Order: sequence, then C-alpha cells, then structure tokens
Amino acid sequence: MPLSEHEQRLLDEMERSLYHNDADFVATVGSGRGRPTYRSIVIGILVGLVGVAVIVAGVMLQLAILGVAGFIVMFVGVLVAISSPRRLVEEPPRPTETRSKATFMDRMNERWDKRQDGRQQ
Repeated sequence: MPLSEHEQRLLDEMERSLYHNDADFVATVGSGRGRPTYRSIVIGILVGLVGVAVIVAGVMLQLAILGVAGFIVMFVGVLVAISSPRRLVEEPPRPTETRSKATFMDRMNERWDKRQDGRQQ
C-alpha cells in the first residue's frame, strides 16, 4: 500500500532529521557491509570446490570425518565468497574505563547532552 502525500513528507522530514542529528549512526548503518570483491568471490569458489572434492572423497572412502571436514571447508569457502573486504583503517580503541563504570542510560544521556551542546553552538 503506497504512502499518502502527508506520510511521505513526514517520512522525508524524519530521514533528513536523522541525517542531520545523528551522523555517527547514519555512517555506521549506512555504510552497510559493502560488496564482495572479485578476488574474494574467486577464492571462495575455489575453496568451496575443494570442500566438495573432500566430501566426494569422504563418500568414496566411506569416512564420515572426511565428509564433515569437506563440509566445513565448503562452508568456509561460501563465507569467504560472500564476505566483504575488511576496512584498511581500523577505528582507534575506545577507553574502557568509562564504559565499565557507566551504565547504558548514563552513556546515552552523555551522548544526548553532547549532541544538544553541539547544536546550540
């Protein structure tokens, strides 16, 4: 069911507000997982094919452990094929001292206060 004109305007306004007020959240969620690279797809397919070959060998030799190992190798190949590349620049570690002492609500209140102070200036 399509949105009415009023609902569409309200949704657009909420989206603009989100982008404006919570850039960190948008950057985290909006970045997504990214697309897998050609290289990781090829490597994943090759590893998957090796896993299938190990499964077939396990069936031919009637060794269940070899079949299980082949399945694990094949599964790892699929994960490699669909995974996105890791970021080259890692985020700096955050201080753990304040996190261990502060409760979840205290941290949320601090973020809210920082956000409000930044908007007023």
